[in-house]
Amino acid sequence: MKASVVASTLAAAVAVNAVGQYQQCDIAGFDFGCATDGTCTTSKSVPPLSQYSGVDGAGQMQHFYSKGMNIFRLPVGWQVLTPTLGGTLDATAWTKYDALVQACLNTGARCIIDIHNYARWNGNIINQSGGAVTNAQFVSLWTQIATKYASQSKIVFGVMNEPHDVPDINAWGATVQAVVTAIRNAGATSQLILLPGNNWTSAQTFVSNGSAAALGQVKNPDGSITNLIFDVHKYLDSDNSGTHTECTTDNVQSTFLPLSQWLRCNGRQAFLSETGGGNTQSCVTDMCSQLSFIKHNSDVFLGYTGWSAGAFASTYELNEVPNGSTDTLLVSSCLYQQNLS
Repeated sequence: MKASVVASTLAAAVAVNAVGQYQQCDIAGFDFGCATDGTCTTSKSVPPLSQYSGVDGAGQMQHFYSKGMNIFRLPVGWQVLTPTLGGTLDATAWTKYDALVQACLNTGARCIIDIHNYARWNGNIINQSGGAVTNAQFVSLWTQIATKYASQSKIVFGVMNEPHDVPDINAWGATVQAVVTAIRNAGATSQLILLPGNNWTSAQTFVSNGSAAALGQVKNPDGSITNLIFDVHKYLDSDNSGTHTECTTDNVQSTFLPLSQWLRCNGRQAFLSETGGGNTQSCVTDMCSQLSFIKHNSDVFLGYTGWSAGAFASTYELNEVPNGSTDTLLVSSCLYQQNLS
């Protein structure tokens, strides 16, 4: 693609990043009880707000925002919001989740709505399980959510957390297209929408597994790609699982350098909406190196999200919950962009 075409395409891809690169933490809790097969034990959900659980997620976001973070990701289980597949939003659950969203918005930050179901409902892949879970049922969820926030410019729509083992990536692309169309037709015409790929939306395999090509076909109803952003994840431990406290790679040469080159050549942008590590020196070294690369390639990477704060206990391997006004080692060392080289 010619340089002039790439430049104009990148300009069209995102129109809301004038404030600079996004940096943030996840505020987890509403996703607790959800497994990678798309089942959710909703009784295990922990609304990370003082009035519901004693967890002061609002205070965490205010703390992070005061120190430079400007976007928060708010994961939630599909079944938490609509206990019946294809049904209407549960009024009680929605009141609690929206309270978290409003607490996020009240900081001044942008807020990512993240459906944390791995492209599944109770083990069945959306639109790829013989009709057990249809695009229409998934679209119904997103239509209801987008209608609620259609006029809120600081909402970001995260279509789905970590699809994996999806047999037909082109069919998944069609599912994502149906959601994008529904969100835009609900009146949310200008907000960012994050488009997730296969293989846990891995940044390392986003191009090679066909996700980039399939999701590259997704368009707004007017045919543009404005504010349609590729959603990627990457951890730094030995097996890329995000379950170890030690880190073994900064992912630059293996993942983010080649991905940045592909994005630049194809006039697209990505957001690293989940990454994390332990509060150890190996993770400080590797995470700061990784996020420094993201920072210095902001023409193609909109920013990053650290996993995770919210309702996690201090014993959690990847804990980012501040202790009062004191941040964890990894957060203080790497997650505030101003602390990166």
